[in-house]
Amino acid sequence: MKVGILLSGGGTNAQALIDACASGDVPADIAVVISNRRKAGGLDRARAAGIPAVHIGHRQFDTREQFDQALTDCLREHSVDWVACAGFMRLLTPVFLDAWTGRVLNIHPALLPAFPGVDGQAQAHAYGVRIAGCTVHFVDAGTDTGAIIAQGAVPVLPTDDRDALQERILAVEHRLYPMVLKMAVEGRLRQDGRHVQVDLRDREALLLM
Repeated sequence: MKVGILLSGGGTNAQALIDACASGDVPADIAVVISNRRKAGGLDRARAAGIPAVHIGHRQFDTREQFDQALTDCLREHSVDWVACAGFMRLLTPVFLDAWTGRVLNIHPALLPAFPGVDGQAQAHAYGVRIAGCTVHFVDAGTDTGAIIAQGAVPVLPTDDRDALQERILAVEHRLYPMVLKMAVEGRLRQDGRHVQVDLRDREALLLM
């Protein structure tokens, strides 16, 4: 299986996926990393790993659909089977989603459906929740509204500020996302509407703590 990663920033989750594939923990190859931002740190991580790193700037297109078609064309050029969004700060249109039906994953730094959108960690901290975390889900046309696959829970400590909470959530993200990608490329995910059936193996769980 070949995986394409979409990102907009530093790419720490992309690095976790790159490392998991390189070590053999995930039986797949990262075929290409694409960013809509030329200076995204995730592109540097891809280059350091010998993976094609491609910048496709969304501002050079007149419509979201044209941008999404360019993404699709690039992924197809690299024979991608699955797409993993890792801090990709763009909503995807049906032009993209119809081309990759049931094969687009995303990780969000909150326990969806709570706190979708930008900076879920800060939203959770500001709201005063006792438990925060992250979610891996299928991508649909909404903002973090796709069917949930797995989640990781992190207690919010009395001493936490936004940054401390973010770091602890990120550590769980780096464990959860490769685990779900492994399930995906091994054909162990089956989506039925809002529900995702998962063929679990020894020591796997859909909720990490």
